Formats: sequence, C-alpha cells, structure tokens
Amino acid sequence: MRRVLLFLMALLTLPAYAASYQLKPFEASYTADWKQMPLSGTASRSLSKTDGGAWKLDFQASMLLASLKENSTFKVEGDTFLPQTYHWSREGLGKNKSTDLEFNWAQKQVLGSDRGDQVHVPLNRGQLDKSTYQLALQHDVALGKKSMSYQVIEGTDSDTYDFRVLGEEKVATQAGQIAAIKVERVRDPTKSNRKTILWFAKDWDYLLVRLYQQETDGKEYQIMLKDGTVDGKQVKGS
Repeated sequence: MRRVLLFLMALLTLPAYAASYQLKPFEASYTADWKQMPLSGTASRSLSKTDGGAWKLDFQASMLLASLKENSTFKVEGDTFLPQTYHWSREGLGKNKSTDLEFNWAQKQVLGSDRGDQVHVPLNRGQLDKSTYQLALQHDVALGKKSMSYQVIEGTDSDTYDFRVLGEEKVATQAGQIAAIKVERVRDPTKSNRKTILWFAKDWDYLLVRLYQQETDGKEYQIMLKDGTVDGKQVKGS
C-alpha cells in the first residue's frame, strides 16, 4: 500500500523548441489501480495562479484508509521554474509522515523539515522540488524536447531525474481517445529495474493523462484520466 501512494505522489509520480508555450491552469481527476490486487483509488491534481503571481500545484490521493497530500508554490522566469514552498504528508500507513520546505532564493538555501529531520541545504538555480519538476517535465515535452534531466531536492538530499520521449500514442480514457506523447523515466538498469511511463495530451496543454509504473518486485500500478479541464475547457477525446 505504501508503494501505491508513493507511486501516486510521483505524478506523477508536468526547449526545434517553440517559445510560445505558457502554463495554463488545470484540474484533473484520475482512477488508480493496483493490478495484482482488487484495490482501486482516486487521485486529483490541479494548477492555479495565486494572487501574488505565483503558481500553486496541488495533488491528493486516497486508497482504502490511507491518504496523501502534496502541494508546491513556484514562480516562472522565462523557462526557469523557481520553487517557493513544498509540502508533503501521508496518513494512514502506520506512522504519519510529512515534509515542509521553503526555498530562499535570496540566501540560496532550502530550509525546513523532512520526516522529522531538519533541512538546511544549499540552493542553486535550476533545482526543483518533487512536485514542481513534474510541471517542468510537462513544459519541456510541450516545447519538443526529446530528453530531459532535472536536479530535484529530496529533503536533505538531491537526485537527478532523467526522462526520454518514446513517441506518440493514443490513450483510451473515460474522456475519450486522446493523442499523447509517451515519456519514460530513464534509470540505470544495473541499479534499478523499475519502470515509469507517462503520457501527456498533445491537444490539452500536455496534461498528464496516464501513468504506469512497474516496481522491482513486478507489481504494476496505473492511473488514468477520468475527467478534467484545461484553462476552463473540458477535456474531450475523439
């Protein structure tokens, strides 16, 4: 169950480059399935602009008695995402856990707490939190990139997340057949045999419409778009 929620958290767990791509607010709901067991859940994701001109990305997931929440605020300067705050919390799987980070760009440091540990690490331009990188990925896919790499702050540590575009594919969702760009997370096969594949809707501002993950033990998880809006317009497929 913990892996299911961690998978949902990763919603993704999101520049010949066109320079005209702009973020648009969205709301999306998803069904979530664990193929090896008769379990199902729901997830929702939304992007909105704050009164101060920043953006806020919200994510929530629930399955049985467990729930997860994640949100971040960030600003955009050109094609650079600048995280401002990050929050993550999980309840219902034994001990509750949470992470709260503040990105201080003036002092170039990240402050906060991560599952009970104090966080005080250097901050460099280009680094992202575990939520905002998803929008950076969505942004870069929209701009035509074929391979992407992100430096992501993971509490007291940081890691490199690599992705590559596999091509185009139709995705059958409850909103209809949607043309999508298929993207895979790249991992060192000598260190991990996990698989993560994402599909971004070409005609709907590259909204995430499907995510598939296979764990090291062979268990498979999937989320699929149920319904959504992009810039106030209802997502509809063919």
